[in-house]
Amino acid sequence: MLTDTAFAQADAAADEGTAIIVTGSRIRRDPLDQDKPIVTVDSEAIAKTGLTSIADVLQRLPSAAGGLNTKTNNAGNIGGPPDGTGVSSGSAEIDLRYLGAKRTLVLVDGMRYVNGSAAGGIPASVDLNTIPQSMIERVEVLQSGASPLYGSDAVAGVVNIITKQSQKGLNASAQFGTYRQGDGHTYDINASYGIQADRVSIVFGGNYVKQEGVRTSDRRISQWPAAGGSSCADGGCSSATPNGRYDVLGQSLTLGSPVIGRAPVRSDYRNYNSSTDSFNFAPYNYLLTPSERYGAFLNAKFEFSDAVSMRTRLVYQHRNSTTQAAFLPLFIGPDAGNGNLLDTISVDATNPYNPFGVTLSSGADGSAANYSTIRRRFVEGGPRIFSQSVDTLSLESTLEGSFDVGDHKWYWDVNGTYGTNNAHQVFTGNLNAAKLAQALGPVSQCTGACVPFNIFGGAGSITQAMLDFVTFDERDRSEQELWDATANLSGDLFDLPAGPVGFAIGYEHRNQEASYTPDPIITAGLGADVPTSPARGGFNVDEFYGELRIPILSDTPFFQKLELDGAARHSNYSSFGSNTTYTVSGLWKPVNDLLLRGGYAESLRAPSIGELYAGRSRTDATIDDPCTSAPGGFFQTNATVRANCIANGVPASGSYAEPVGGQLGVFSQGYTGLKPETSKTWTAGMVYSPAWARESFGSAFSVEVNYYNIRLKNAIDSVPATLTLRRCAFDGDPISCAAISRTGSGAVAGIDGVLQNLNAINTDGIDGTLLYRSKPIGTGTVGLTVNAAYLLKYDIKPPADLNAPTIECAGTERCGASDQAYPRFKATATLDWSTENWGVSLTGRYIDKVTESDGHRMGTTIYGDIQAYFSPAWLDHRTRFTIGVNNLFDKDPPLCNTCDGANFDTTTYDVPGQFGYLRLSYRM
Repeated sequence: MLTDTAFAQADAAADEGTAIIVTGSRIRRDPLDQDKPIVTVDSEAIAKTGLTSIADVLQRLPSAAGGLNTKTNNAGNIGGPPDGTGVSSGSAEIDLRYLGAKRTLVLVDGMRYVNGSAAGGIPASVDLNTIPQSMIERVEVLQSGASPLYGSDAVAGVVNIITKQSQKGLNASAQFGTYRQGDGHTYDINASYGIQADRVSIVFGGNYVKQEGVRTSDRRISQWPAAGGSSCADGGCSSATPNGRYDVLGQSLTLGSPVIGRAPVRSDYRNYNSSTDSFNFAPYNYLLTPSERYGAFLNAKFEFSDAVSMRTRLVYQHRNSTTQAAFLPLFIGPDAGNGNLLDTISVDATNPYNPFGVTLSSGADGSAANYSTIRRRFVEGGPRIFSQSVDTLSLESTLEGSFDVGDHKWYWDVNGTYGTNNAHQVFTGNLNAAKLAQALGPVSQCTGACVPFNIFGGAGSITQAMLDFVTFDERDRSEQELWDATANLSGDLFDLPAGPVGFAIGYEHRNQEASYTPDPIITAGLGADVPTSPARGGFNVDEFYGELRIPILSDTPFFQKLELDGAARHSNYSSFGSNTTYTVSGLWKPVNDLLLRGGYAESLRAPSIGELYAGRSRTDATIDDPCTSAPGGFFQTNATVRANCIANGVPASGSYAEPVGGQLGVFSQGYTGLKPETSKTWTAGMVYSPAWARESFGSAFSVEVNYYNIRLKNAIDSVPATLTLRRCAFDGDPISCAAISRTGSGAVAGIDGVLQNLNAINTDGIDGTLLYRSKPIGTGTVGLTVNAAYLLKYDIKPPADLNAPTIECAGTERCGASDQAYPRFKATATLDWSTENWGVSLTGRYIDKVTESDGHRMGTTIYGDIQAYFSPAWLDHRTRFTIGVNNLFDKDPPLCNTCDGANFDTTTYDVPGQFGYLRLSYRM
């Protein structure tokens, strides 16, 4: 899947006949002498994957974590993440070193790109689905901190997407793919056309990608909420059932069967049994979310003279995507935990469908509450469907040139970038709490359009007239905007015996603004799904930066080359103040065949707009409450816990017995007092590319090994809700207890988790790459690429005042707040045979075992992919027919007990099933 950076960039340098700028430096240099660890994924490697999203391709890198992708189906289901960045349904991100996508900087042609959104908050990273794949020439991944070179966010590394700058004629391809089960059909059409004329180069093109969904009901692994389950008796099912659960008048009841055509009576009900009466919501979700993307790009270069030129890039991309959750679980009553009007609704005795003969009071009017919750799965409203429409526009213009200073050439450029991402989301199936309260209240007040609501009759008893009054289509929107201007000057200052001293200096001014506007009904707190709040904000930054490269020795014994490189950047942010970062790196080639390098970098990540200004929103997280009297709780067995829980509002009688394994609401919001995250990164590596190998058995051969060590401080996060509950229950910590709100019955109504500079993260590991291409064997060549990563350590260290242990993530699953595997070892290897007429490649992907917090071991997973192509001579090798199968051996992902997804980690493992595809491509 990978190509060697030096080889790929050296070809570009040879075409220009000069040194070039490569990712990781602003000084032109020979790409064969790269002092930082970089891997490159070129267009040929992308094509070998059969994937239609560049994010999916990059997420296969062993140095990358999973990241958000189109297997994520959480919109409106469990709420937004507790870090203020919102839900980006239908988006795709890249996360290097497991540090989160917000700590990986994404550039396009070395320039910043506007962050993505999907009308679910204010994300802090680029949505890679907004970048047309037809315009990508290659992707360079810098696997090291690089804030001194590129600014904020480059903590884990930099992903630089290089677009097509020149092309002659037409390149086009059309691909169809599908799973063996007959679903997940994918259509991918790409085309680009290049025009070359005197002093003018133009490349333009377009793309269309349609991905149909895969439903959880169509894969065995995801048909029940409990991993490996076959019924609700195995756990995980919902107490919000189509026939209702009614915790009223000291009883917990449900209907024996739906009551249609009449009002229910008390004899229609029986005691509720969680094992047999719970609702299996699992089959109504997506494993692979459907989406449609189309767009166009234009790259143009105009040379005004030999010394001055202008480049312009224009990109537009549109996305339609859909996520889906099961029918709305409607909870009303004082123990509902919605955090809005639904918790205060009373059902009046005059409601014609109330079978209990008395008003069911929530206690909100001062009277004694006589019911806890009414839970009804709102099947008549249909599944919750979230439809996103996202438009992204990016415009970049560069004026550049060169001039001579003595015997040296200096280069200058001035760049301007504008980007906007505008997203709208429509949620069908929501419910207006104010109208519901009216429809359940006194009949005398249900006038005009109001229709009395039947919450007691079970599945099918809610009529269309009732639906029309209480339901609405929720309409949310969000927008991100980027203005960025840079000016750069670089060249050689003077000559030393070992070579010229190179420099680069520059200035950048950047302005970022974003907003998230929920539906007015949601803003008023009247929705029945996950509540959220509006947010708006922005910041600007002025930065000065410089880089210096000093050659120390060259062409001497044991010092074929020895040089030192340093860079610094001073930033002044409107959001927190100023900061200075720097980096130092060195390169030593004792002989031509061996390159040794090392470096140190200090980086920062400024608080994102969402982290600073996000409004209060809720996440429904799977958390066990230590205060419950149910099995798995500690109220009945630990005297200290019992005393602390009683002090926190749990009844002393032990009547609070919520089963463990359920979901609790965690409320988070931004904080304008956040400080930037800072990190220190050490790297060391070697590249061995022996001439004797190239002279004997190969045309290309190299081995590369790199070590990294990252120390991150002031990581922005909220205190984990599990830790808050345990510190209150076991230690009686007043701050933790104050963050927990409980209802009169002792149930958790919510846990506050305001963002703060919290943890330290320490991680280190080793990356390895082997690249080989044989000399001609008959009419073709054999190639082998191996890319591997070994995670030595990934530790999350809470601050000392939390009195919490260090969390050791390496080798585990879901050690943080979201699904993510941290395998010790990952590797990807591709073996191929290529000729002008035909070729075949076999790719293996290895993911090491991981262990969940409950001790469950998720075994080692090995995927196999195969691809073959045919390019007939009678078509001048311009046309290529390709066939491929991903997951050739039909390997299922390992079961995950603790994942919020479909019983497996969708950030790490493939959708179950073999995926086959056919592609026709043409190159003029």
